[in-house]
Amino acid sequence: MMAACLVKRCTCLLREAARLAPAVSPVGQLRLARVAHKTLTSSATSASSHFPSSLTELLEKEQVFTPYPERQEVDHLIEKATRAEELLELSGGSHSLHHNHAALILIQLSRLLYEKPEDKASLIQDTRFQQLLHLVNSQITLVWHGTLVKLLRSLYALELPKSSKELQSVEQEVRWRLRRLKYKYLVSLAESCVTSMQEEHSQELLAELLMHLERRWTEIEDGRTLVAIMVKAGHLSETLMNRLEDKCLELVEQFGPNELRKVLMTLAAQSRRSVPLLRAISYHLVQKPFPLTKGVLLDLAYAYGKLSFHQTQVSQRLAADLLSLVPSLTPSEVARCSKSFAFLKYLNLPLFEAFAQHILNKAKNITLPHLCSILLAFAHLNFHPEQEDQFFSLVHERLGSELAQLEPSLQVDLVWALCVLQQALEAELQAVLHPEFHSQFLGGKSLKDQSTFQKLLHINATACLEHSEYTGPLLPASALVPRPSALDKKETPLQKDLQETLKGLLGSADRGSLEVATQYGWVLDAEVLLDKDGQFLPLRDFVAPHLAEPAGNQPLPVGAMRLAFLRWEFPNFNSRSKDLLGRFVLMRRHVVAAGFLVVDVPYYEWLELKSGWQKGAYLKDKMRKAVAEELAK
Repeated sequence: MMAACLVKRCTCLLREAARLAPAVSPVGQLRLARVAHKTLTSSATSASSHFPSSLTELLEKEQVFTPYPERQEVDHLIEKATRAEELLELSGGSHSLHHNHAALILIQLSRLLYEKPEDKASLIQDTRFQQLLHLVNSQITLVWHGTLVKLLRSLYALELPKSSKELQSVEQEVRWRLRRLKYKYLVSLAESCVTSMQEEHSQELLAELLMHLERRWTEIEDGRTLVAIMVKAGHLSETLMNRLEDKCLELVEQFGPNELRKVLMTLAAQSRRSVPLLRAISYHLVQKPFPLTKGVLLDLAYAYGKLSFHQTQVSQRLAADLLSLVPSLTPSEVARCSKSFAFLKYLNLPLFEAFAQHILNKAKNITLPHLCSILLAFAHLNFHPEQEDQFFSLVHERLGSELAQLEPSLQVDLVWALCVLQQALEAELQAVLHPEFHSQFLGGKSLKDQSTFQKLLHINATACLEHSEYTGPLLPASALVPRPSALDKKETPLQKDLQETLKGLLGSADRGSLEVATQYGWVLDAEVLLDKDGQFLPLRDFVAPHLAEPAGNQPLPVGAMRLAFLRWEFPNFNSRSKDLLGRFVLMRRHVVAAGFLVVDVPYYEWLELKSGWQKGAYLKDKMRKAVAEELAK
């Protein structure tokens, strides 16, 4: 019976619809469809529901969403307006404005005044502007989704006060509609409004927007949308950023150079070292032959350097592409690029030679900060240009008159860099070793001050060990005593393994010392003393000028040799190279200059040794070779 009744009602409804169809407008047809749907639904759910006797009665009773009106003359006037006054006149003229017209006028006003911030204050006070706001506010529920999103962005751009009733009304309406908005509108909100929400306006709206972006992340279908959210909102939510990284792995094949750049720069800005994503991006950078512009190359180099992500093939491509562009680079771009490659620990000789030549060619235009960045990069990688004399003549010329004007820690960094490259002059050493200068770092507790003081120790060692003609000043003896922090570092597997092997090799504690902190600012892994026959001597009985507080006072026997064991970890080397970084080249030079025979223990040799016996034999062989080389001189 229920089925028969339902079929009968449907037949009547369709017969009535066919009779009235020619006279029904498009809007009426929309209503008709909705009435039919409602009638069928109500019939299916309630057998006792009352069926109206006429379809016309249904149309009158049914309230439907107002469709977007047809374009009128006022729409064209809004689009063509070039002055704010033209738009304001529309609100007070003979034109009949509906809710969307008022919103469109406000949107167009924000566009016209984007570059005229001085006119925004007077506009907000204008009566006609207030009328537009009131019109929109009174019919805010009827404004279409896309227009509503643009309206909120425009009101933020017009700098309406946070307490504005109309602005709060628009924000509240957006909050109510977030669940129904298409994802593209959420993205538009994220692109244009997140900064304003975060700094000045609705924190509640921002929180709900981020929640919806997180929950509906699977709706992202293209790279542009993904990158836009990552750039604008990724840093505000850890959960959202994790979802976006997963989506990046899915869509990375669609990315072009600009998308790859934006993703990498976003990761760099947040210091997010997402290894799977970085590997995927690196693969496509290497495999795809798309051209990379100068700006993209510089940003890629910066991002990889900031994240310390070493990918040899990517570094090679960046260096090769940049090499041909060096003549067109500005001094600031050369400084930025050299700094990026220094962070990557990647020394490409042709590229860095081109940098050095370019700086010499542009010597008159380069500023001291840019020259400082380049010098520090060269020192970090221990790079000596072919035209070394000319390059460092330029450096000394610029530093001679301007060194004292720089920040104190930067002065120390620059002189330290010159020490690494063996180019420090006596006057430059004196400038940073003077008591009035170095006293500000002696009691420093911050990490930066401690790092600067450590470099002062290295500079002081350079003056003592490598500049025989240097007459002073030097750091006071009390400053040379190693601080507890010098030995308070996390023990590495190589360090632990080496110490255990050395303990077994030495047998007795009198035969050598482990973890020896010197007055030069360096820590030796071990120190032993051998007589002329190669036998161990009791280390603590003899003078030790490399220690700030030596225990013994006996002079060394004739022919005795002091050996220092220095381990070299993976991070101590240039990328994919067996060349030490500048800091560790300086360390080895100082140890040799202090009278030691150096026993080098690089990680790539130690890892090949499997048993304890092999490791002990390796160290003995290294010691014999060091002694033999010294005797052969």
